[in-house]
Amino acid sequence: MGAWELLLVGVVLSLGIGGVLVPGVPGPWLVWAAVLWWALQDPEPVAWWILVGASLVLLAAQGVRWLLPPRRFRQSGATRRTAVYAGAGALVGFCVVPVIGSIPGFIGGIYLAERLRLGRHGAAVAATRTVMRAGGWSVLTELFACLLIAGAWLGAVIWG
Repeated sequence: MGAWELLLVGVVLSLGIGGVLVPGVPGPWLVWAAVLWWALQDPEPVAWWILVGASLVLLAAQGVRWLLPPRRFRQSGATRRTAVYAGAGALVGFCVVPVIGSIPGFIGGIYLAERLRLGRHGAAVAATRTVMRAGGWSVLTELFACLLIAGAWLGAVIWG
């Protein structure tokens, strides 16, 4: 697979990760489709293992998501800025502390957005709890699964 094709797969993965944060966009499906496209174009065993792993991770994430409350960010008072900060925090956390860092990064991003919006620590903590209860855990589950798959793909491309 050439560099341009790998770049396109990376772009689709990025769109899928961003799509998790946007209501109505099938982010996990885009991530899975990008890995499928890569596995079909590069029929190495590692590509197929990444595809199988991605399928299992997304199925597990969907199972966990069904156990969590539905997404209701708007009703909790969260803004689009909150979703952007949460996604950026998860991505930064994922890069700083691989894999596990996305969880505190996501919550920290929500806190930062709410702190900037509300101005006080106590109000920002309360708003962060409200957002997480109103569907933040559901979004975090999908985002974590997509980041895990993207990280595995990137690792396979670089070292595989």
